[in-house]
Amino acid sequence: MSLTQLNAYRHDRGSRALLTLAGEIDLDTVPLVRTSVEQCLRDGIRTIDVDLTTVTFCDVSGLNTFLLALLQADRAGASFRLHHAPPLLVRVVDLTGCQFLLRGHPFAHHRAPPLDGLPSPAPAALPEALSVMPRRRRPMVAADLESVQ
Repeated sequence: MSLTQLNAYRHDRGSRALLTLAGEIDLDTVPLVRTSVEQCLRDGIRTIDVDLTTVTFCDVSGLNTFLLALLQADRAGASFRLHHAPPLLVRVVDLTGCQFLLRGHPFAHHRAPPLDGLPSPAPAALPEALSVMPRRRRPMVAADLESVQ
């Protein structure tokens, strides 16, 4: 049995932080993600961009951690956005209706400047609370995930 590994690298520029994650995000590694985001907020960071370019795996515990991070950031008056998500995570985010986590989604209520220097599309209004997010049309089944692997 091998242990999963995740590395987190943080680069600050003023009140903005780029948190680069590398490796696998799962039940064993989400505490690192959670503490990294919490430390950013404690340090007064107001814009947290998470680069997932080198993430090789992310399960539902990672998605849950990202949702909690978004709520924590929102409560602190900060923004939280994922960038360059791997295809499987994009699919899971799409299936669960959590597209607002990804840069460029029309429900993004806190627009951080894009990482690549290109302008972002104009934001649309975010529903009053995350609990008001649109519901899925059908339940997610194992075949949904298998089709993207």
